[in-house]
Amino acid sequence: MKRPVKRVVFYLGVALLVVAGVMAGRDLMAPKGWQVDVPSSRTQGAALIGGPFTLVDHTGKAVTEADFRGRFMFIYFGFTYCPDACPTALTAMAEALDIIGPAADRIVPVLISIDPERDTPEQLAMYVRHFHPSLVGLTGSADQVAAAAKAFRVYYAKAKEEGSDEGDYTMDHTSIIYLMGPDGKFRVHFSGHATSPEDLAKGILDVL
Repeated sequence: MKRPVKRVVFYLGVALLVVAGVMAGRDLMAPKGWQVDVPSSRTQGAALIGGPFTLVDHTGKAVTEADFRGRFMFIYFGFTYCPDACPTALTAMAEALDIIGPAADRIVPVLISIDPERDTPEQLAMYVRHFHPSLVGLTGSADQVAAAAKAFRVYYAKAKEEGSDEGDYTMDHTSIIYLMGPDGKFRVHFSGHATSPEDLAKGILDVL
């Protein structure tokens, strides 16, 4: 009778492990309405992140991913009316580039707006100048922005309180900073709100 009992205990243990794995997997998924963040400050390796996009920069010029070939892209998806996460991430990006020094000439910092309804090129032009002289703001039609966000696995959605005015809303969105290589391929990403400028600079230098 001992052997069947041991088998039961063994299979119960396996079942518990399976349940734990499923629950962990559910926690890593991003249900609609949740903000998605990188759990660690830096993650590196091959990933299906990035791809073709067609957008408009803060000067009104149409650009694609091909216009950035030959330089690293330091990308954050956010919006100009963001109260905290976006300014925090963009400030950290700017300070990281200052820490890097002359090597930062190889990098183009980019803000891709996920709020095309309000973030016109003119609005972006006023916004990006507050962070770094090299920062490029990109926007576009709703479809163009959605395509770019999909390519980078970025979640975003309008968040509006019931009864508020039409233009009174904020945006829930993924808070991740991406570093793309001169070939347009993904290199590394960082938590947008939890990574210090020093850690960003170190992570970039590890890739350059």
